[in-house]
Amino acid sequence: MSKILRTPDERFENLPGYDFSPNYIEIDDRDLGTMRLHYVDEGPPDALTVIMMHGEPSWSFLYRGMIKRVADAGLRVLAPDLIGFGRSDKPVQTSDYSYSKHVKWMAQWLKAMKLEQAVLFCQDWGGLIGLRLVADNSDLFEGVLAGNTFLPTGQGKVSKAFEAWQTFSQTVPEFKVGRIIQGATVTDLSDAIIAGYDAPYPDESYKAGARIFPSLVPTSEDMDGADDNKKAWQALSKWNKPFLTCFSDSDPVTGGLDKHFHSMIPGCAGQAHTTVEGGGHFLQEDCPKVLSEIIIDFCATLP
Repeated sequence: MSKILRTPDERFENLPGYDFSPNYIEIDDRDLGTMRLHYVDEGPPDALTVIMMHGEPSWSFLYRGMIKRVADAGLRVLAPDLIGFGRSDKPVQTSDYSYSKHVKWMAQWLKAMKLEQAVLFCQDWGGLIGLRLVADNSDLFEGVLAGNTFLPTGQGKVSKAFEAWQTFSQTVPEFKVGRIIQGATVTDLSDAIIAGYDAPYPDESYKAGARIFPSLVPTSEDMDGADDNKKAWQALSKWNKPFLTCFSDSDPVTGGLDKHFHSMIPGCAGQAHTTVEGGGHFLQEDCPKVLSEIIIDFCATLP
């Protein structure tokens, strides 16, 4: 059985803007055994729940500027850390990770939350995994907000920016997570914030998940996840509940993909789709106040 690492708790002490109490559940995997998955849980427990799903190579720290704002508006916020990221456990072999496994792990987490109604906010891999959860649990989700994300099926051309990112992620000797986040934001991040993104990873042995993720994106139709994503698109093409896009204006990887959602998903019709100005790929870091207001306003329109 593969070795699984757990980041020491002291790595997460005194992080700027991130003073949330940790919550954990155990995830079962046939090959890896039991793993601990962390999530933030803020706001009234009986309120409509907004699930904020992060991507690669970030963690729930990315949402620190949004969690309190949205919770203070009377909504419950759940912000999980994917396995391999944040305060969640980290298998050490890149072969321990696959697209399908991540969907199954997060499906276990979602079931354990025992929610009655939820809204998804997703970005980057948060969409690749989160939209699969929506497609499989359409009765649970009342709405979706998507920013700088997609659900790839291996069809079409891959952007040069993404190709460069894939090559970089697999070849760079040291995978400097905080600096990678800085490179994909418009805002100049402080040393303390960069250190916050580095906090989950005491050394390179903790970064197998973060490093392999770009290679797991289905860029051809024979890759893991491609067929399942096609089925998810079939479900989303019948999705009539509100679906709003809020892509940023400065992301070379996902720019323009919001239009595909608009053309494919009926629930996009009539929504106040927004281009978030001054946001890079990690728009949650650049524009947390604007995104929080978008989420709050969106939820206020739901029945």
